[in-house]
Amino acid sequence: MTGEIPRRVEDLLRELAPQVLGTLAGRYGQFAACEDATQEALFKAAQRWPADGIPDSPRGWLLTVAARALVDEFRRDTSRRRREDANFAATPQSALLGRPADSVADRDEAADRDDSLRLLFLCCHPSLPVPSQVALTLRAAGGLTTAQIAAAFLVPESTMGQRISRAKARIKSGGIRFELPAGDAAERLSAVQHVLYLIFNEGYTASGGADLTVPSLSDEAIRLTRLLRRLVPEDGETAGLLALMLLTDARRQARTGPDGALIPLAEQDRARWAPDLIAEGVALVSEVLPRGAVGAYQLQAAIAAVHDTAPALADTDWPEVLGLYELLERVAPNPMTTLGRAVALAMVHGPEAGLALVASLESDDRMAGHHRLLATRAHLRELAGQSAAAAADYQAAARQTASLPERRYLTARAAALGR
Repeated sequence: MTGEIPRRVEDLLRELAPQVLGTLAGRYGQFAACEDATQEALFKAAQRWPADGIPDSPRGWLLTVAARALVDEFRRDTSRRRREDANFAATPQSALLGRPADSVADRDEAADRDDSLRLLFLCCHPSLPVPSQVALTLRAAGGLTTAQIAAAFLVPESTMGQRISRAKARIKSGGIRFELPAGDAAERLSAVQHVLYLIFNEGYTASGGADLTVPSLSDEAIRLTRLLRRLVPEDGETAGLLALMLLTDARRQARTGPDGALIPLAEQDRARWAPDLIAEGVALVSEVLPRGAVGAYQLQAAIAAVHDTAPALADTDWPEVLGLYELLERVAPNPMTTLGRAVALAMVHGPEAGLALVASLESDDRMAGHHRLLATRAHLRELAGQSAAAAADYQAAARQTASLPERRYLTARAAALGR
């Protein structure tokens, strides 16, 4: 047995978890019970496979163990079993338990695809609050434990557990079906993309805590977006979202120093950027942009590609970045996009032009006092030579952020200008 087996097991289990849960939920309904059975199967596999070896049909092994756990649960709770008789009888226990694992796994690729896609749509159902969608996606489709999700979002495990339990209860009480949506398929796909985008952003720049990044979250968002890309290969925005994640994550190693201190883009060692991720992201953008309809994720990915392919900050094609931000504002208006355009505008037409655009956001309730607005204004004031005003803005931004690395960086900038 080599030391590589545990990592192989972990990766394989996370890949198979949504397939197994999707298959069970598709056959029996009762999402919560199927999710519990899947988790039990994953736990047993994590215990046995490192010692016994990975079975010839790992997916079939998991399905068989999970199905048996599900049957045992139904038997223990006779009242629940009676409520589920109609669904459960439709697929006899022998359909799973009377056959060897290899035949259990004998499903065509299209069925697995549909089950995985249904699972993502179920986790991101519009009747669930966004925080619940995020938590349920990470738990059910991502295979993360409640403790892992709670740690990533800096909340107690009990709080995250309640959030996930409420989401499951909403699915059950609301009669939400495990099926692909018909009329609102595009809207639901957009919701899935948005949840994956939120997960990635929290991983790339944590909203609070001592660490700037939570790599487990950004890695999981990329993995799930790769899955979604395989499920809907013709969707340009899914490809754009994956490209955006890859091009952004390519800079991760250069964003912090040995002590965890934040290093801004202008000061990063670009030799530490990941060339393989940049190449893959650029290839995706180049593939989908010429197709026609251009969405927000594709445009954000194109902006990231301009930054990532510049050998040095001075080589950045700022007029192209500005043009992409202007198009992005037309496609998906957002105050954060306007902040990005303000920086590009300053690099093309001077800091005063950027400051004028930032000033237009100061009356926006969504941005009033937001640390990103204050930090952007501080940066532009610093470029304009307004040192005292920039230092005050850096200090104000530091007070508003819950991220310790961001707070330390902003405080240091203020101190440097105050000398």
